[in-house]
Amino acid sequence: MRLFVAFELREDVREAVRELIAQLKPLGKGARWVRPEGMHVTLKFIGEVDASNLDAIRSALAPIHSQQPVEMYFRGVGFFPDERRPRVAWCGIEASTNMAKLVADIEGGLESVGIERESRDFAPHLTLARFNPPGRAAELVRAAKGLQAREFGSARETEFHLFESILGRSGAEYKKLASFPLVRNSL
Repeated sequence: MRLFVAFELREDVREAVRELIAQLKPLGKGARWVRPEGMHVTLKFIGEVDASNLDAIRSALAPIHSQQPVEMYFRGVGFFPDERRPRVAWCGIEASTNMAKLVADIEGGLESVGIERESRDFAPHLTLARFNPPGRAAELVRAAKGLQAREFGSARETEFHLFESILGRSGAEYKKLASFPLVRNSL
């Protein structure tokens, strides 16, 4: 099983990102664009695990909570690792400070069941496209400079989810395996 932990994407944000991709797609020839209907905010990519570990993973995630919902603002377009040789185009996410604690708690909980911590710093984003080979996106990079302040919506998350990623010929399909309340006893 190929697993990850994520927030689902609100439909209004998904639609705004769908419009953004339609605008940018002609400028990013050779890019593999993400299907908006499959977009999510990844909190932890777990990777391949044996199905027998699923209960332990669920148990590790169940006690994780926050005093407040995670608030996110989707804005701007950028590139990993940078604009000169982009491998990924992304929509930025500005998040409340409790998102970093949530990610750290998820990492710690999963580490307790044998899943390695991520070596890179967490950078919340929505992947828009991948470039292979990297670096063939000059026209797209120029267009993105004018989109730094463009807003694509916001979200207030009160639960997170465990998903299975099922790889197929037409791309990945995502199956929600479990949902976890982030804020307990909230009114």
